[in-house]
Amino acid sequence: MILASPTPAAALLSAGAALAYAVPALAWRALGARHARAALLVAWILHAAVLAWALLGDGGPRFGFAQALSVTAWLVMTVYVVESQALPQLRTRWTLAGFGTAAVLLALLFPGQKLPPTHSALLPLHWALGIAAYGLFAAAVAHGWLMTRAEERFRQGADNASGVPLLTLERLMFRLVTAGFVALSATLLAGALFGEQLYGSLYTGWRWDHKRMFALLSWLTFAVLLWGRWRLGWRGKRAVRVLYAGAALLLLAYVGSRFVMEVLLGRAA
Repeated sequence: MILASPTPAAALLSAGAALAYAVPALAWRALGARHARAALLVAWILHAAVLAWALLGDGGPRFGFAQALSVTAWLVMTVYVVESQALPQLRTRWTLAGFGTAAVLLALLFPGQKLPPTHSALLPLHWALGIAAYGLFAAAVAHGWLMTRAEERFRQGADNASGVPLLTLERLMFRLVTAGFVALSATLLAGALFGEQLYGSLYTGWRWDHKRMFALLSWLTFAVLLWGRWRLGWRGKRAVRVLYAGAALLLLAYVGSRFVMEVLLGRAA
């Protein structure tokens, strides 16, 4: 199991970000929507500082399964920050803040491994595309969950808890799925065609390992989802179920494989 003592600066930043996330998560009703949104904005900024420190701080950049989840949580928050400007009626979710708290603390507990020297200027772009796909699909999952809740409350005659019309949530979800699919496609294509240029001597050629298998299965699942939306008009719970399945496969592709290697086996992935 890979555990390391964080530097005081990293621990302080992480504690501040986790606390800032925890405030709206635990005291949502007491704060009110406006103050809870402000608290989340502070947490989002502190979280960005935590991620920057992990990549640019003393000792060189580190990355692992926990950092992937942390970046994903931050990207979901980024989508929320952008959407809340265009849709001020969008209500903050305490679950979003709770996810941020857990992600920051997990990354503090499991700081990951030092990244090898970069063999190509395109390698950071390749990684960024992969992480962007994670974030976009995670945001799509959040919208799918909100859409499902809104549909259930509509059938019960209750108010929409998200504050956004059901069709708007659905449209936003599919836009995020489309953007994530483009990023994932670019990531897989670059890895398949330019693996040797990207990874240099670390490249061992294409092989059917768990990571690639789950990544391709997730890509196929999202492709089916978009095709079903375009040709068959999929929507509602059917579309959300397929989205959940693709997101679960993608989670297993990188985070799952790195978790097994880092935590269960205690060695480099």
